[in-house]
Amino acid sequence: MSQTTNTNTSRRDFLKTTGRIAATSALVTGIAPSLHAAGSNTINVALIGCGGRGGGAANNALSVKGRGPIKLVAMADVFESKLSSRYKYLKDRHGVKVDVPKSRQFLGFDGYKKAMDCLRPGDIAIFTTPPAFRWVHYPYAIEKGLNVFMEKPVTVDGPTSKRMFKINEAAKAKNLKVGVGLNSRHARHLQELAKRVHDGEIGEIIMERGYRMHGPAAFFQSLPKPAGISDLMYQIQRFHSFIWASGGNFNDFYIHIVDHLSWMKNAWPVKAHAVGGRHYKTSPDGVAYVDQNFDTYSVEYTFADGTKLLFDGRCMNGCHSNFSSYIHGTKGSAIASRRGDCGGPSAIFKGQAPNRSDMVWQARIPRDQQDWYQNEWDDLVDAIVKDEPYNEVDSGVTVSLVSSMGRMAAHTGVEITYDQILNSEHEMAPGLDKLTMDSPAPLKPNSEGRYPVPQPGIVTDREYRDFA
Repeated sequence: MSQTTNTNTSRRDFLKTTGRIAATSALVTGIAPSLHAAGSNTINVALIGCGGRGGGAANNALSVKGRGPIKLVAMADVFESKLSSRYKYLKDRHGVKVDVPKSRQFLGFDGYKKAMDCLRPGDIAIFTTPPAFRWVHYPYAIEKGLNVFMEKPVTVDGPTSKRMFKINEAAKAKNLKVGVGLNSRHARHLQELAKRVHDGEIGEIIMERGYRMHGPAAFFQSLPKPAGISDLMYQIQRFHSFIWASGGNFNDFYIHIVDHLSWMKNAWPVKAHAVGGRHYKTSPDGVAYVDQNFDTYSVEYTFADGTKLLFDGRCMNGCHSNFSSYIHGTKGSAIASRRGDCGGPSAIFKGQAPNRSDMVWQARIPRDQQDWYQNEWDDLVDAIVKDEPYNEVDSGVTVSLVSSMGRMAAHTGVEITYDQILNSEHEMAPGLDKLTMDSPAPLKPNSEGRYPVPQPGIVTDREYRDFA
């Protein structure tokens, strides 16, 4: 009997046992026993956070092939409109694979627990809420014995990063499989490039460059809060605009390039200094935007050996666009991403300019592995089915910290080290595990409806000061 067959048999035996446990638990929790038929090898999934990325992750989960059946059985969000629209999108695409009646659609800040209560040990919880809530949701999944897929970023500040490192020790002790949405790590062309760079094909790395420069996107900028919605819900709805919720556009937009260039170097930057500014903060109608983001960021990251990673980010219309990344070594250079977060094919050149005549290697990506969003789900489910070690949280927290280090350097105007950001005492949104729909927002506006913004050189011990 093959190893794969043995593994699948073990999983079926495991699910028979957990199915009986779930059926017994259902008498207490009110979950329908029929959801977990004894002997089923189906992996059930709960989606927690039903925005666009949540729909994408759930779509990828349900699109995994050749690894046994997967069903979506529960959904949770704080916005009914997001939940219902994402349910329709997924039901239209996947039909019977989406088994989420109204009784398993949960609204509110406690919905994550109710959704995970619909799963058995060994099933998968998807976390695609704003990243500030990762540390709130993750311990409950570990308690329930669930595997997890969580989107990036994983944290937004030092205190929550320390918390996530500690929480993850419990997941590793239980051998839970946890994927993080750093899809560069699952782009096959970048995997091949990393192997070649680590084997010395371009020599010692002497510099890396990354760019994400385009017009405003997603919730990068926000107008004053309209009537009919609380400050808390407005900030969650437009999470890219608020540092506490997302790490701002810096963490959410730029983390992939920072991650894969650090991977190519096989090290993490130890310090950063940066510049940035708020240039165009008035709408075409003359209304001032109230988000906390800078329009431009330029960061010089430094590795322990002195090598530099230069990153430029810009969200402005009418300017030169560039969304790519490069590596320079003593024997040559490489294009990591030609376009987007990790767009291939990667290539190596014998000189420092990416001239086609100097190209010595270019990645060839198998047709069925060209979608890195799908690859990360295929890899996670493979690890679950084969019971192989798989936990990406520590690296996810680390790159979130490195991103926050660059952001904080720009927002304060001072050099920030990795140890400083890790040990910073400024937790931007304490008490998120106690939120209700009536709770005040972590960030308070002034009388004009504006929120605190960074003031480089004036506020240097944290990224902004709350209004008195």
